[in-house]
Parts: sequence; C-alpha cells; structure tokens
Amino acid sequence: MLLPHLPRFVVLLFVATLLYGCGPDTTDPILPAPATAQPHNLPDVPVPSFSADSAYAYVARQVGFGPRVMNTPAHDRTREWLVAKLKAFGAEITEQKFTATAYDGTTLNSTNIIARYNPEMTDRVLLAAHWDTRHVADSPLEDDPKAIVNGADDGASGVGVLLEIARQLNIAPPNIGVDIVLFDAEDYGDSGAVESWGLGAQHYSKNLTGTRPRYGILLDMVGAKDARFAIEGVSQRFAPAVVDKVWNLAGTIKKFAPYFPKEEGKAVTDDHYFVNTIARIPMIDIINFRKDTETGFVSHWHTDDDDMDKIDRETLKAVGQVVTAVVYREGNGSL
Repeated sequence: MLLPHLPRFVVLLFVATLLYGCGPDTTDPILPAPATAQPHNLPDVPVPSFSADSAYAYVARQVGFGPRVMNTPAHDRTREWLVAKLKAFGAEITEQKFTATAYDGTTLNSTNIIARYNPEMTDRVLLAAHWDTRHVADSPLEDDPKAIVNGADDGASGVGVLLEIARQLNIAPPNIGVDIVLFDAEDYGDSGAVESWGLGAQHYSKNLTGTRPRYGILLDMVGAKDARFAIEGVSQRFAPAVVDKVWNLAGTIKKFAPYFPKEEGKAVTDDHYFVNTIARIPMIDIINFRKDTETGFVSHWHTDDDDMDKIDRETLKAVGQVVTAVVYREGNGSL
C-alpha cells in the first residue's frame, strides 16, 4: 500500500469524489445491497471461537512458499494452495484472472480469489485481504534494496485470519452471505502514483457482478505483537457506520479493546480505497499504525524483517475474533 501522507490524502479525496460520482456501468448485472439486515426466521448462530493457532499455521504456510511476488512460481503455488484450501472449507470459488500493467511496464498475471458462503443469500458482507507480496524492499528503514520481502505480516497475516474465518463459516454457516476476496497485485505500486496500487481491487471493483455486499472489511498487516488499529482515514471518510460497528464491538471485549483504540489514524491508499470509490461498497481497513516509526507503519514494513518471528498469535486472535463476531452478529441481527 502507499505510504500515508496527509497532502496526498487531500488529492486522494478529490479523486475519490470524482470516481465515486461516476460509479460502475449501470448495465452491469449488479443488485443493490440491502440498506439494513434482512428479516429472517432462522435461529441465531452462536459466534464461533476463532483459533489463533490455525490462523498462525495458515500464515506460516504462505510464507513457506517464498515471497508471493507477481509472475513467480511461488506466486503460482500459493494461488493453487489458497484455492484448494477455500474449496476444502466449502466455499463457492471464482478465480478472477486478469492481466494488469504495472507502473514499470511489467505485465502482471493476476488472480483475485473470490470465495462465497451462502451464495443464495442477497444480504452479504465482504471480507478481504491481499495475497501478493512487495517486489522490492523500499522502506526507508531497509538498508539493502535487494532484500527479500517475505510478507508474513504485509499480506499473509490478513489472509491467514480470513482462512480461519472461512473454516468457521463452513462448520457453522451464519445467517448472512459472506464474500471472502483475496486480492492480487496489491503491492506492485509506485510511491506517488495512487492508481498503480491495488490493481486487483480495481479489477474486482470494475467487474462486480451479483449482489453488491452491504459493506466490507479489509485486513492488512494484522499480525504483529502489540498492534494498534487506529481508525484509518479513508475508512472514516467513506464507511463511518462500519467503523462504528467494528470499534464499538471490539470495545465491549476487554481483552481486545486495547488493539482497537478510538484514535484517528492516517489515510492510506489500500485496496479498500478502490472498493469504496469504484464499486461503491462502504469498506474499512483494519491496519496497524505506529507512532514510533518514520513510515507510520510497523518497522518491518517492506523490509526483509517481515518474517514469521513478527507474527503474534494474540494479535491474530484479537482481529479474527472481532471480525468473526461482526459477521455472525450481523447475521443474527444483533449488531
């Protein structure tokens, strides 16, 4: 994702206003999202217990393939494993294949992985993360620009959490439809060029079919110890009601409340930016901010330190349990 920067956010919001006003082609077969939860006579489904050990294992498996850089064998092997895993967890799978041209002219062979639960339901929510890794170690905190970025936190952590949620969705289906989307080609961007980032999210948003989810939650860098998920700027701008749902719910769980302080974070150009401005799905970004680093992100962001020793089970548990509770309570009409 793009480095947070306040003046750029001013420009970002101006562009967002233009894009938001244009929206998708009205001839697309897209049904509008319900404004509120749809009534049903189904019994409530208890919120499952999120397994941090499972999520940790899913993060480790991704890292074990090597850096998931576009156009590499490790990227291909990871895609195959992710698709097989989600199918094993009972999802209806669409591999949304596309090619994109990167900022440096490279043709990126890309695949968004879309997993649908309760596909017959028109009331839906969207959960997402990106599964590719950065091709260069360009953090100002990295001394070696040729260093390899394994992306344990930046990419794999969010995917690992969603895989564990998918496992739970299969065991105990909620009373709501859930789309889990693993975006590709997120991290092959150029600082200062907004639209060079989130290429998978852009493609998904321009080619949305079926029922538009009511809202979305994006997970990015959700695995580090002592994470601090301040309220990200684009999320607050486009999806304040969703921000309230998540942060208020987290605040009711004493163990997890410290991870979700009701503090203003910076705005970042992440996948949710394009989902908000192109697909017009209100979407928030749960992302780890730091006050003690030059970048505003974790110190291992876009460096060779982003490896499994940075992943903390307690953080995975906090994010995973809160998001799981949001989904199931939304389905039960109690959120």
